[in-house]
Parts: sequence; C-alpha cells; structure tokens
Amino acid sequence: MTTPTALATDEARASLHELTIIDVRTPGEYAGGHLPGALNIPLDQIRRAVPDIRHATDRGDVLVVCASGARSENACKILAENGVTAATLSGGTGAWAADGHELHRPQGAPRATWGMERQVRLTAGVIVLLGLLLGLVVHPAFQLISVGIAGGLVFSAVTNTCGMAAMLAKLPHNRPRAADLDNTLAALRNR
Repeated sequence: MTTPTALATDEARASLHELTIIDVRTPGEYAGGHLPGALNIPLDQIRRAVPDIRHATDRGDVLVVCASGARSENACKILAENGVTAATLSGGTGAWAADGHELHRPQGAPRATWGMERQVRLTAGVIVLLGLLLGLVVHPAFQLISVGIAGGLVFSAVTNTCGMAAMLAKLPHNRPRAADLDNTLAALRNR
C-alpha cells in the first residue's frame, strides 16, 4: 500500500474551492475548528461513507484532514482499499492554523477543545504516573501498568495507529453532539 499524496497547507488553501474536504476527527475536535467547507466523517465511520465519498470524486479531488495527518493518512488508505483516491493535508489542522489560515467553528461551538493527541499524552502520562506511584506505595506489580502503557505507545508509533485515541474518541466530551453522518452524507451527495 502506498502512502497517500499529501498537500501542503498553502497548496490546499489555493485549491480549497475545488476540493471536497473530509475531516475525520471526532465531532468534538471538528467543532473546535475545521477547514472551511469541511464535512465531518469521523474515522470510525469512514467505511460507511465510502460510496458517497466515491461519488464526490466524480466532481473533483478529495482532501482528508485530521489534527496532525496520522488519522487522515489511515482514512486515505481505507479509501484506497475501496478504490477511492484521496489526498491528506500535511500536518493536519494544526499546521493549517499554525500557517495562519482560518478555522471555521459551528455557531455555539467551544473554542478550547483539546486535540486527540493532547488527550492521549495526558491520559498516558497520568496512567504511567499512577502505575509508578501504586508500585511504590502498594505493590511493585502495579508498575506493570506503566510497562503496558509504554508498550502500547511503542506499538502505536510503529503501526501509526492508536488504540487509546480510539477509546478516548468515544468519551462524551469528544462527542458533544453525535456525528450526524446521515446529514453529512446527504450534503456530500449534493455537492
């Protein structure tokens, strides 16, 4: 499987009006700020959306975005397995904002939503510290919790997947509203 084409932020901005933009982050992350015109189809729903995304490629190129580029690259690979060609945004919405480009927010959306990567770092750090503390105070076997998290982080880096992010994405604060996939897919069909 080849690596999907990656567009730089300025390159994507120049052709924004020609692209169908799919944001594969959680609804909470999407609400915190997304590329203009982006449609939210969370990564865990991408397979269900393949026929409609395929239809969108008839009208132009598809750009898949996430916070840093890892989830969008995974989404592009899933799409490629199903015969759909899509590009990813280099550095994701983080790079987009860092380059001074505007992020849109739904009306009434929170402005300070933590990105998934930051949530994973916090959760992993807390669990590692808890494992070490319990290992010192209660029983040394609790240090295995820290070992397990370290192993999970190594596995995450090697496979470019993150089980912890998948679990955190299901928490209520990451889904302030349900991903309205049916309406999103209808909007995708009508583009």
